[in-house]
Amino acid sequence: MLSRIPCLISCARCKFAGQRRISPWFGRILQVQSLDFAAAEYSIPLRLESFQNLMQMESKMKTGYTLPDVTFHTRVRDESIEGPNPFRWEDKTTADYFAGKRVILFSLPGAFTPTCSTYQLPGFEKNAETFAANGIDAIYCMSVNDSFVMNKWAKSQDLKAVSVIPDGSGEFTRKVGMLVAKDNLGFGMRSWRYAAIVKDGVIEAWFEEPGLADNHGEDPYGVSSPETLLDYLAEEAKGVAAE
Repeated sequence: MLSRIPCLISCARCKFAGQRRISPWFGRILQVQSLDFAAAEYSIPLRLESFQNLMQMESKMKTGYTLPDVTFHTRVRDESIEGPNPFRWEDKTTADYFAGKRVILFSLPGAFTPTCSTYQLPGFEKNAETFAANGIDAIYCMSVNDSFVMNKWAKSQDLKAVSVIPDGSGEFTRKVGMLVAKDNLGFGMRSWRYAAIVKDGVIEAWFEEPGLADNHGEDPYGVSSPETLLDYLAEEAKGVAAE
């Protein structure tokens, strides 16, 4: 019976990057170039529960969830390399950044963009000592930009405390359900703005800007600000002190 059930779905956020289509009948081929099985073709009939799981991928990173295992392709300085560009490729994994530490991760639509460069990134850098006093071991800024861009942005911001993570292909952002289209700005696929406190790779607190959507006409900012996270940590400290 499932092979004849029409897939008449007009979901608000079926973020299947690239090939955004669902076969109108389960008896055909479902082509997906996103989620945890990127660029795959799945022959149907497809079990109903499998389809339901596929549709539940958006916004899946909440308190208590484990970050996805991803390899990030970074460029690191190597003084043994001669010439004007002494950098080499170095792969880092989710575990390299998050294992055994309590950290802040915040992600934003793009390096060098106004809100990100004027408020969010400088705010986290400015408050780094206060975050450290509240039990934060590291602060990471992520964007769907390559390592060349992220390194240049970090240099232009004179970062000392915040480290940048290049999610160049958007794999991590896609797997946490935060990859959105920003074609209305000529950006392509980028990250929705969010922040999280992560302990040993597990989400302790999640701060997502409202209105998660493709081609959003605005850029909401406030929920994921450093001030919001500082307030959270302050309230947490009060609770611990009262025990």
